[in-house]
Amino acid sequence: MISKTFIARPKFALVISIVITLAGLISMGLLPVNMYPEITPPQVQITAVYPGASAQIVEESVIRPIEEQVNGVEDMMYIESSSTNNGTANITVYFKVGTDTDIAQVNVQNRVALAEPGLPSEVTRQGVSVKKKSSSMLLGINLYSNQENIDAIFLSNYATNYITEPLGRIEGVASAEVMGEQTYSMRLWLRPDKMASLGLSVTEVQAALQEQNTIVAAGKLGAAPSLPSQQFEYSIQAKGRLKTPAEFGQTIIRANQGGNFVRLNDIARIELGSADYSIAAKLNQQDTAFVVIYQLTDANATQVATDVKATMAELAKQLPDGVEYSIPYDTTEFINRSIEEVVVTLFQAVGLVVLVVFLFLQNWRATLIPTIAIPVSLVGTFAFMMAMNYSINLITLFGLVLAIGIVVDDAIIVIENVERILKEDKLPIKEAVTKAMEQVTGPIIATTLVLLAVFVPVGFMPGITGELYKQFSVTISFAVLISSVNALTLSPALCALLLNEKAMKPIKWLAPIERGITQSTSIYSKVIHFILKRAGRMSLFAIIIFVAAGWLAKSVPTGFVPAEDQGFVFVDVQLPDAAASGRTQDVMKKIGDIVKNEPSATDFIAVSGFSLIGGAGSNNALGIVILKDWEERTTAELGLKATIGRLMGQMWAMPDAQVMVFNPPPIPGLGTSSGFEFRLQDSEGRDPTELAQVLNGLVYEANQHPSLSNVYSTFRANVPQYFLEIDRNKAKAQGVALSDIFITLQAQLGSLYINDFNQFSRTYKVIMQAESEFRKDPADLQHYFVRNDQGDMVPLTTLAKLEPILGPTTLNHFNLYRSASISGQAATGFSSGDAIAAMQELAGQLPSGYTFEWAGQSKQEIEAGNMAPLLFGLAVLFVYLFLVAQYESWTIPFSVIAAIPLAMFGAMLALYVIGIENNIYAQVGLVLLIGMSTKTAILIVEFAMEERAAGKSIFEAASSAAKMRFRAVLMTAFSFVLGVLPLVFATGAGAGSRVSLGVTVLAGMLAATILGTLLVPLFYSLVQTMREKIKVTTSPES
Repeated sequence: MISKTFIARPKFALVISIVITLAGLISMGLLPVNMYPEITPPQVQITAVYPGASAQIVEESVIRPIEEQVNGVEDMMYIESSSTNNGTANITVYFKVGTDTDIAQVNVQNRVALAEPGLPSEVTRQGVSVKKKSSSMLLGINLYSNQENIDAIFLSNYATNYITEPLGRIEGVASAEVMGEQTYSMRLWLRPDKMASLGLSVTEVQAALQEQNTIVAAGKLGAAPSLPSQQFEYSIQAKGRLKTPAEFGQTIIRANQGGNFVRLNDIARIELGSADYSIAAKLNQQDTAFVVIYQLTDANATQVATDVKATMAELAKQLPDGVEYSIPYDTTEFINRSIEEVVVTLFQAVGLVVLVVFLFLQNWRATLIPTIAIPVSLVGTFAFMMAMNYSINLITLFGLVLAIGIVVDDAIIVIENVERILKEDKLPIKEAVTKAMEQVTGPIIATTLVLLAVFVPVGFMPGITGELYKQFSVTISFAVLISSVNALTLSPALCALLLNEKAMKPIKWLAPIERGITQSTSIYSKVIHFILKRAGRMSLFAIIIFVAAGWLAKSVPTGFVPAEDQGFVFVDVQLPDAAASGRTQDVMKKIGDIVKNEPSATDFIAVSGFSLIGGAGSNNALGIVILKDWEERTTAELGLKATIGRLMGQMWAMPDAQVMVFNPPPIPGLGTSSGFEFRLQDSEGRDPTELAQVLNGLVYEANQHPSLSNVYSTFRANVPQYFLEIDRNKAKAQGVALSDIFITLQAQLGSLYINDFNQFSRTYKVIMQAESEFRKDPADLQHYFVRNDQGDMVPLTTLAKLEPILGPTTLNHFNLYRSASISGQAATGFSSGDAIAAMQELAGQLPSGYTFEWAGQSKQEIEAGNMAPLLFGLAVLFVYLFLVAQYESWTIPFSVIAAIPLAMFGAMLALYVIGIENNIYAQVGLVLLIGMSTKTAILIVEFAMEERAAGKSIFEAASSAAKMRFRAVLMTAFSFVLGVLPLVFATGAGAGSRVSLGVTVLAGMLAATILGTLLVPLFYSLVQTMREKIKVTTSPES
């Protein structure tokens, strides 16, 4: 027996524990801290711009060629894209969890390179970007100023030039971007009326600028090879690129024979402006440069945020006078507070467990032994986490919290048995410890292996859910392994050092507790006798519980991850179709006033022209409401649900726009909201208006469904637009090139990128476009002229006309099919699983050719739900097979396995009554309950088998084992139950996940303790009786 060595050599046992603890302490300081493990699917984003192009043109000329090449890239999960009327193309490729992001980016880049030759030249000139990126914003830095002479354009460019570049170099940062970036550009605001009077066309202006604003490489004087007498070498400097608006204004567009010139400033207003005016950001109604930090999917969020803040503190020393910064949007605040809350819970649980052990053992020395086992097991686990490349996150910390009640069990079993032998056999301490270890070594190893057997199938689960299960189970498994090593080495050594018959005398003032335990044991013994004598009726009672557990398992609503109060909420704003950006900014001002009066809010960040759900568009906007600290929002009125309700009530009543207030997804990077994400697909490539009709019908039906609420979509196919109808025959008859017509329209109505200029040590674009007054309505087409092959100016109105039409501003694809996104929530009293089921039911009525897919968190929830039954089945099977191997019996394990439905009944009943979803955390708790309930049952069945082998009747063996193990079972159960109490009553940041896990485990363990201690002796009695009857029937004598 291994324990004999350490009983004789206690210092050896102490050294082992000290080494384990030191390794854990060193690892603890090196482990990264994050909200979750690396479970967000890696993403690679492809971005391209086609200036002036409509959404359909971008879809056909940019999106489709790239998608066709990228589709099916190694380890891809799905691909989605969007094309907008501002000429932007965004394609995001999602990869399986665990995919190397660097390799994924290279693979996508290679596929994009194959598509680039087929893209329009205007797109390739501006470049096609391929970046690895997270879809969730880690934090946002706001630059602002109270000085009137510092405007939004200056703030944006300062942020781009001096803030984003150093932040982008920080390890773990995928990108640092200015949302609504207004990069400097030399804007040439053309006046078509003056151009027409002077007989100038857009192509002439373009050619003149390309000729005169160019890089000049003038060479050198005396450069080699040179004459032998050459003594010096001189570089030639020449005026190449222009720099200032004045210099651009002097560009010669036409030189007349009389010596006079037509210059650019004769036909245009030139200014140093912004390349893009479509998006504007404000902080509390004040101009701001909103710098958004995106982290890499495999980066340590808290470390990245810490590094960003430290870098910003240094950069702030160089900010211009009057410019300040703040970081109101910081998702790591929630991460840090959640981790802090779990750590507090950890210490509370340790204190409660030690208190329970003390009350049961009623002796300081005896209490010290399991108390030492707790930190050794927990701290030592960090060393194994380091070896497994894990992080300190909510999942691993939850594993440690629940492990507290488990790791103390083995030490309690040792102490309790040593104490019993000292009282009954009056042996010297070392002999008593040796005898005690001979009795409990088998059960300790068996219960440890059973717990490990429960978690073995978890290691083979794929995807996000598998990673969550895996980190939780591996953490507990390592803690339990260390606990078992302690129980076989440290605990017996400490018993031999600290205990003796004299030292084991209980503390007198705890005598009432001892009497209570003794009386409880006596009552329990009588109840067991009562149950065993009425085996038939009690078996029926057990069957009813089993059936009830199955019914509850089907009836409890399902979910993925509970919604959390993360300290901020998003506001999605959509104005009527084709609304101008000025109207959108006015609406955001009104919303800002509402937020200003909200008692739970501190700041409001508004971004006009962009939405997380609707994408870029003049009628879209994004708002971020920053809430007060959790400690300042302890009342229900200031809670997340009440805050969203108040904001929705006021904003929904606004006639100017459709406004949605929603909570961000609990797992960053999985979607944009905490609700479901449904993708309606048109597999036959029909007109967008048909897709919109089907979509609107589905949204209407969904909002009538009792399980669903706030179901909406931002897709519109009836946005007022104009179609340019060109009389091609007439154009060619008059000698007008179609390309000249198109470039004139692009330059005047859209914008035309000419070339570049240098300023402030940066390179910026030269862009020309008509003045606002010449592109406000269709009648302005009369101002535009093109030159024919005879040199005459032809009015564009004679060759083309604008017809009003309806169409989409944004076109989306999901897995190459044209798609529309539908978002929504489960109605009050229903779960996300109910909402998904309802949408699937409604989708069954879709017309032919229309299909659907799930994305984001909804996709993961469905995959997790499909795996859960298999997971639980395999966990039970592994436990059963292990018990078969241990007991050399196919039937005895059923007396242990039967305890599992009892724990499931308690857990599911609590979830059902309280109204908590059966989510990932609840399922993790259920997996643990399989191991804990069987562990409790093993303690009884193991001793019952020994008693039966010693010659006692089945009845006596069952009742004797139950009575003998009652105290230890009660002590371990109380330790575990009280250890999870802090989870059950959790509040503040991250409370949703803690409560889900705590309630499941607490209720399940209570049921396993109460019902298990009563019914497991009965199960043993029934199974053993059946075994012996079968043996008698099949024996040769019979």
